[in-house]
Amino acid sequence: MTGAGRADGIVVTPSHNPPRDGGFKYNPPHGGPADTDATGWIADRANEYLRAKLSGVQRVPLHEAREKVQSFDFMADYVAALPKVINIEAIRKAGIRIGADPLGGASVDYWQAIADAHQLDLTVVNPLVDATWRFMTLDGDGKIRMDCSSPHAMASLIKAKDDYDISTGNDADADRHGIVTPDGGLMNPNHFLAVAIDYLFGGNRPQWPEQTAIGKTLVSSGMINRVAEGLGRTLLEVPVGFEWFVPGLIDGSIGFGGEESAGASFLCHDGSTWSTDKDGLILALLAAEIQAVTGQSPSQQYAELTEKFGDPAYARIDAPANREAKAKLKQLSASSITATEVAGEPITAILTEAPGNGAAIGGLKVETENAWFAARPSGTEDVYKIYAESFKGAEHLAQVQQDAQKVVDAALS
Repeated sequence: MTGAGRADGIVVTPSHNPPRDGGFKYNPPHGGPADTDATGWIADRANEYLRAKLSGVQRVPLHEAREKVQSFDFMADYVAALPKVINIEAIRKAGIRIGADPLGGASVDYWQAIADAHQLDLTVVNPLVDATWRFMTLDGDGKIRMDCSSPHAMASLIKAKDDYDISTGNDADADRHGIVTPDGGLMNPNHFLAVAIDYLFGGNRPQWPEQTAIGKTLVSSGMINRVAEGLGRTLLEVPVGFEWFVPGLIDGSIGFGGEESAGASFLCHDGSTWSTDKDGLILALLAAEIQAVTGQSPSQQYAELTEKFGDPAYARIDAPANREAKAKLKQLSASSITATEVAGEPITAILTEAPGNGAAIGGLKVETENAWFAARPSGTEDVYKIYAESFKGAEHLAQVQQDAQKVVDAALS
């Protein structure tokens, strides 16, 4: 314990990765994800123990450990508190039919408890928990992966999309969300983030102060930038990583924090803190709230946003890079880029620090009037990741991707 009611947290999960890649997530007492300084220290210390064949690791018998801890019903408290952050009454009154697929993960008992406690028309589509994961459809590469953003992993839920008004999926530790609608199928994570922001800040959280900001990672869709501008709201654009939203979610200066990989959280109705880490369940329930309050599905809402702000094409690809190249990419400065245009448009900005907080990107982002790309080194593979988006369509996006690789390779040569 580190103070009244606060403690470090450990999550044991494969998250949205294959089961064999399970591991530990560490959350410090503020409740959000740990930064790289903390996780780096933990990894180094763990490897020291492994090299020493666990010499120095202190152990106690299980019965002694149990005597020193106190049980706490986290689920009951969470379920009871949901009306503080979600308009549960609207969902119930509208009779929204929800199909929730835990994908064999930690949310399996939560969804049934939510249905029972709040009298929602909610079906746990797949309540099976099985170490063989035989209920999962394989991902695009043939692996088992509880990725609720993947149409392959979510194939069973997509097939049954007409059975429910809103279908949702969560990854193994339920910090990510996938939204399926009868008219649109599985929504792109960026699309739902834009819809959620437009809904929350567009009058459906009237107690939030006008200065409450919208938080996004700099590789999330530019649609969010246009929505924020249209709402007249401050946009806080930060590097990749949900930990950058933690201070704002604690003090209420950020109303919504979201990242491109389908992770987000937002404040309670009264502007107080709900969570400082991603919460896939409230985003799934928000989809049902949007349907209940507006009478439209989130995918229909997104179609209206595209009519107003344009219809962007977004993708991420990988490009080969050895360890030295990745290290150099991480340290690039704006002066390293000699190109003056990308995909036929003049470059308007070259960023190596996030505009929202001045923190290093660990790569770079290049912007034009109608497109952008960002390049970051992979932490696990000999590649760098290119995120790109164009408001001029898929063909222009492909050109942006080609030019992005040329720009980055020239800077690294």
